Amino acid sequence: MSSVCEKIMELLGQNKIDHRQRQVVILSQDSFYMELTPEQKAKAVKGQFNFDHPDAFDNELIRKTLQDIIEGRAVRIPVYDFINHCRRDESVTLYPADVVLFEGILMFYHQEIRDLFQMKLFVDTDADTRLSRRVLRDIGERGRDLEQVLTQYITFVKPAFEEFCLPTKKYADVIIPRGADNMVAINLIVQHIQDLLSGGCSKRQNVQPPAPPRRRRPSESSRPH
Repeated sequence: MSSVCEKIMELLGQNKIDHRQRQVVILSQDSFYMELTPEQKAKAVKGQFNFDHPDAFDNELIRKTLQDIIEGRAVRIPVYDFINHCRRDESVTLYPADVVLFEGILMFYHQEIRDLFQMKLFVDTDADTRLSRRVLRDIGERGRDLEQVLTQYITFVKPAFEEFCLPTKKYADVIIPRGADNMVAINLIVQHIQDLLSGGCSKRQNVQPPAPPRRRRPSESSRPH
């Protein structure tokens, strides 16, 4: 889904605009992993923690963040450290936009979150493509070795996809086969977004930045490998 969102942003020309002035922004579920306990972190270091389970995410924070976005407020988004398995102390400010693309494989799992979306897209790619992208990402960006990536995929990622993600396909309004290679579907979505942007009032007027976050107590955090 992230490659589809990036292609949409590119075609809309939004990635060339200052982040405070964008009408369309991307938000990722990966930013909202729960803090890990010491025991969970020890498992994560060994590749034995399931980051692809719905409970691995701070779903209440996701719901609150989405609600704030809908109400036109700027929000602070956590920054997750995928190498050290914890949230960083800093956050990223997401300013109000007219369209928010929220990507994540389990975004449709909880109804209270699912019902907040005006349009739900399911990107349908084959298993080989998902695996190859996972391997390239985890080795290239997250310092994993191939054996750990493959073990985690077989043990956690593939079973979680089949149990938690694939069944939510029925909630999608639009299904996009072949992901970012499906330019017909992507162009239709881009046209729909352009139609939304051409009518209605912008949410970006007279917006105050969010208050600084309270100092976080050391505790938990996480993300998939």
